[in-house]
Amino acid sequence: MAHEIMFDPADPLLARVRAIALALPGAQEKVSHGRPAFFTTKVFAYYAGTTKEEHVTGVHPQRLTVLLDPDERLAMLEEGAIAPAYLGPYGWIAVELEDADWERVAELIDASFRVTAPKRLVAELDARSR
Repeated sequence: MAHEIMFDPADPLLARVRAIALALPGAQEKVSHGRPAFFTTKVFAYYAGTTKEEHVTGVHPQRLTVLLDPDERLAMLEEGAIAPAYLGPYGWIAVELEDADWERVAELIDASFRVTAPKRLVAELDARSR
């Protein structure tokens, strides 16, 4: 059974996330569980991130969900990030995008990409910045 679409394709915050994520080597986008997911061989970012209560009530906040190394994850949780339903127990965190610091958003997407992407794509990203 397909999931309902839980985002507006014309959402300007999604457009900003999309531009950052798809600029990374080998990055692609797909709809997963009704939300945009950005991936190479594994997902590195979701345009999603609800608590269980929000999920049950049908609330779909504009959040970015990423996978970080454990130390950075803990720091982000202390700064107000949430552990989203279903993915939180596996190390993912979600941050609000309304009034976001977009430089920080780009850093989080980059960090998650580095945790999940194949080494050759991380090396390609590093070669771009030289």
